[in-house]
Amino acid sequence: MKLHHACLPALVAGAILFAMPGTGVAAAPAHAVYTAHLHAMNTGTTRTPTTGEARFTVDGDKLTIDIKVHGAPPDTVHWQHFHGFVDGRQATCPAANADANHDGIVDLIETEKASGTTMVPFITDPASMDVAHGTYPKADAQGDYTYRETVSLKALDAAFDKAFPGGKLDLDKRVVYIHGVPTDTRLPSTVQSLGPIPAQTTLPIACGRIERVSSHASH
Repeated sequence: MKLHHACLPALVAGAILFAMPGTGVAAAPAHAVYTAHLHAMNTGTTRTPTTGEARFTVDGDKLTIDIKVHGAPPDTVHWQHFHGFVDGRQATCPAANADANHDGIVDLIETEKASGTTMVPFITDPASMDVAHGTYPKADAQGDYTYRETVSLKALDAAFDKAFPGGKLDLDKRVVYIHGVPTDTRLPSTVQSLGPIPAQTTLPIACGRIERVSSHASH
């Protein structure tokens, strides 16, 4: 979940803003559906493959985000976001060889080359862009959870423009990440995170590329 490292002091201090582009909303279809099929990462640490689907439904000014996750570390809060490149390049999920320090784990920082930076957090209020302190979902005893929130594209656009001036939402150039293992999970000291945020919180456990599956203009 790369938050630009230049933004790290703001993260440590409090909320960090991410969002959609001023031009991004106008350019997006009035009605569209995008999905990301989530594939497991770092199963040697999680001990269970985390899978699921994220669906993004655009209806006029409304963006509804639906996420269903299965097999995540149980009874654990899971940070979740979409990541991408500010310059609009296509983001992808990293391969196993993204483990640059060969510690057996693809950590948050090692995802940056393929996936870019964290952009929109999937919390109770996505437009608040409060990555550090927003409320994320918690998996049940079976490791499952569902998430559903609807946000105003106009509000999200305004927040995104503060973080990424001139950027565009470009959902189909982004990837979704699910993060998090229990706080008592033992990780190698080489596993990287951001500032004081524990590596257990930011460890990627699933990733999926967002693709458009349907769209049509409003009548």
